[in-house]
Amino acid sequence: MILHEVLRLYPPAFILMRKVYEDMQLKELFIPEGTEIIIPLRMIHRDSSVLGEDAAEFNPELFAGGVSEATKGQLIYFPYGFGPRICIGQNFALLEAKVVLSMILQRYSLHLSPTYAHAPYSVISTKPRHGANLI
Repeated sequence: MILHEVLRLYPPAFILMRKVYEDMQLKELFIPEGTEIIIPLRMIHRDSSVLGEDAAEFNPELFAGGVSEATKGQLIYFPYGFGPRICIGQNFALLEAKVVLSMILQRYSLHLSPTYAHAPYSVISTKPRHGANLI
């Protein structure tokens, strides 16, 4: 959730550029062939009409239900681009972030909280029903 939130607020590239290869109509807007479009990721990722009034604030809980729930099913979160021109470095960058996080976490000791109640349930995978409270 934290990684998604950081990428939402601070995407690796703050704009994407695309070229229109044939005339197209987007609602009331006509875009002729050959037009270059700039997609402002920082603005789209902070769209308060979809993400709420605090869209400019750091809120990892936004992604608690996943990207689809956070964006209400709209294509407004794509920190590495999308489609056939998605960033070739996306998988490496996400893997690198996970490795760095694991190196940081090695320096900490985590223990189950005394309030933890063991209650596993299965949906597609087995998960703790009440979360895993850690100290």
